Amino acid sequence: MSLALSETAGKRLELLREAVPGLKRVAIFGNSGNPLVAPERNAAIAAARALGLDTIISGVQSLEDIAPTIESLKGNADALYVCADPFTFVKRVPINAAALAARLPSVQLFRINAEQGGLISYGPDVFVLARRAIELIDKILRGTKPADIPFEQPTKFDLAINLKTAKALGLTISEIILTRADFVIE
Repeated sequence: MSLALSETAGKRLELLREAVPGLKRVAIFGNSGNPLVAPERNAAIAAARALGLDTIISGVQSLEDIAPTIESLKGNADALYVCADPFTFVKRVPINAAALAARLPSVQLFRINAEQGGLISYGPDVFVLARRAIELIDKILRGTKPADIPFEQPTKFDLAINLKTAKALGLTISEIILTRADFVIE
């Protein structure tokens, strides 16, 4: 199963550009210690260029580096694109807090990131993916060979907008974006 990280990087950036007036430069932020972040980071860089946005690459490997690294982006970037990996998922609250303190709107993959202080999330519903993974495990336990199970991509993607974060950042989210949102956090 796939999370479609690279395939949806452009959509996350489009949504961020719609939500942040005057967006010119976005920081692509992630775990610099995880080489598996590279495909999403590269897709985000390419998508940003296609949208006419400049990029800054920024990475961390420890909790202690999150706040100062994001603070250093203040004035140099207009927003933060957070690449998904286990580190940024687990450290989503300090990342969101640092982004808010630096007044950087953020876009991330999982709805929980928006629920916990990020501005926007766009990605597959992890609960749907988990249920599907359980079904596949059940097939394997019943004798199906893993090689006989086709690779799957998510088919449903959720858009979540955190209006509390938008207000704290002084942003007004357009009705066009809000009507497309699956989840509006107030």
